[in-house]
Amino acid sequence: MRETLEYTTVEGDKKQPAIVVFSLSTCGFCKRALVFLETNHFAYSYAHLDKITLDQKTAIKKELLDEFGTAVAFPFVIFDGKEALVGFVEEEWKKKLGIA
Repeated sequence: MRETLEYTTVEGDKKQPAIVVFSLSTCGFCKRALVFLETNHFAYSYAHLDKITLDQKTAIKKELLDEFGTAVAFPFVIFDGKEALVGFVEEEWKKKLGIA
């Protein structure tokens, strides 16, 4: 189901890890997360799940839960298609992305 979403791609100098963010357009934590990625020059893609139908959103949340084994909250970020972080806690993101 995720492959059917329309993603926005943001260019950045740092291409690794591959980062995909699922967010809500009205979410303050989501906005901070996207600004954090841009400020630190990471390339990433994102999709705002409040801009799709409720059925699509429900299906994607189930897919993410099944694949990553964690409840979906926003932002929900996937690194290299393998690992996920839920929410935006700057220190956790820095650690994951190797930022001192």
